[in-house]
Amino acid sequence: MENTVKPVEEQELFGHPKGLFYLFFAELWERFSFYGMRALLTLYMVNVIFEALASRDFAAAAVYASYGSMVYASTVIGGRISDKILGLRKSIFLGGILMAIGHFVLAIEHNMAFFLALALIVVGNGFFKPNISTFVGSLYKDGDQRKDRGFVIFYMGINIGGFAAPLLCGWLGKTYGWHYGFGLAGIGMLLGLLFFWSGISKNVFGDRGLPPSKEILEKKILGIKQGLMIPIIAVASAPIIAYLLSSYKTLGEKGTFLGDKNIVNIIFYLLAISIVIFLINVLVKATVDERKKLIVAILITFFMTIFWGFHELSGSVITLFAERNVNLVLMNASQTNALNSLVIFVLAIPISMLFGYLTKKKLNPRTPYKFGLGLAFAALSFYILSLSAGSADENGMVPFSYLLIMYLIISIGELFMSPVGLSKITDLSPKRIVAFMMGIWFLASAFAFQIVGFIGKQLAIESDDKNVGGFDTLGVYTDGFLLIAKYAIGAAIIVLIASPLIKKLMGKVH
Repeated sequence: MENTVKPVEEQELFGHPKGLFYLFFAELWERFSFYGMRALLTLYMVNVIFEALASRDFAAAAVYASYGSMVYASTVIGGRISDKILGLRKSIFLGGILMAIGHFVLAIEHNMAFFLALALIVVGNGFFKPNISTFVGSLYKDGDQRKDRGFVIFYMGINIGGFAAPLLCGWLGKTYGWHYGFGLAGIGMLLGLLFFWSGISKNVFGDRGLPPSKEILEKKILGIKQGLMIPIIAVASAPIIAYLLSSYKTLGEKGTFLGDKNIVNIIFYLLAISIVIFLINVLVKATVDERKKLIVAILITFFMTIFWGFHELSGSVITLFAERNVNLVLMNASQTNALNSLVIFVLAIPISMLFGYLTKKKLNPRTPYKFGLGLAFAALSFYILSLSAGSADENGMVPFSYLLIMYLIISIGELFMSPVGLSKITDLSPKRIVAFMMGIWFLASAFAFQIVGFIGKQLAIESDDKNVGGFDTLGVYTDGFLLIAKYAIGAAIIVLIASPLIKKLMGKVH
């Protein structure tokens, strides 16, 4: 894929670049694979991998947090390699292939295969996820008013995959065995790659997404071309990551600084320091206008970290709550992971149209106000879930309606924040580091999983009873949900108070 492809005349479909819809379907199937596996992951660990441990909830929370953090942290490296060497297209293909292999390895019934599979998905996601989102941004010229709506459409693809995957993979896992569900997730990833290849073969992307130059790809390191060396290093890193993921035990005694931390936790402390140093260096070298916008991009990322820290509990604590304390209707606990994406799918276009209407009336809230409202929705959703204890039956089981309402409200909050923030990162970042800043955006989710892990450990149930549930777990979960609601509303208030200053720094960027 050399820089010999000529730009084609811009083709449009439904008022957007035609390439958007190929990326839409590629991302749909990639997210199908990712969310299909995620829906099963915590339950699989609790019921299979750590079944013999009384502290299986704690172990599952630690591994889930480490896996989630490393999945999104890898996007920083993948984004940087794409910027400097591979380009968007080669990065997306490399990532997709590694993720597909990871999902198929996960279908092997062996504990070591389990950790190696997670590691391959971590590495693959790093190359795939930030670069396909950056690709979407590259389809629009600077200042194009369609970009926000384009990202919302793209976001729909994510959530169609996120809706279908838990239903199908969760059904297969429950009915025929865990590994059938994991295998279906791998097939989904391969379909995503086929759609992406179809777009390239039809030249709908023109000259976008190519490597910076042929010379960079052919530059040799230890006698091997960089274009080949990067996949070799990517594969070689998987066993190291697998070891880190399997090192879930705490490093210190309870009550000490290291008491609830493992190796991955410490790595993320060091990573946070490194990121701060790098961003300070970028800010020092930036122009005044770039500096203002970068500060906003960093603040937006920080706010998003808090939101995702609560939202991503859906794949861990909330899934366990659904299995142990909710009278489920027409679905099992893993399938409840589809509810978030169902709401996004139903409401994405109406909310996008609402934002478009408000823009025409010059009433559309600026980004910081949307973020404050998004956090307020998150607070309300967990508060409602905390009230469910008052409606529990004699077995400590609560009505399914509480879980439905919770997902409805937090998903509306997500629509106020995530697609809008995703678009703004591409607007606020200097072009020379836009893919890297997209990686920083996804790093918000990496650190959010550290929050997820912390909460999951606090709400872990320690018991030898494999069927633990009822009132033994209800109070622990609902008290925890109430505390989360308090923290979320506090964060929302801080964001809204700071919004006028953020708006000033953003300048003309809406």
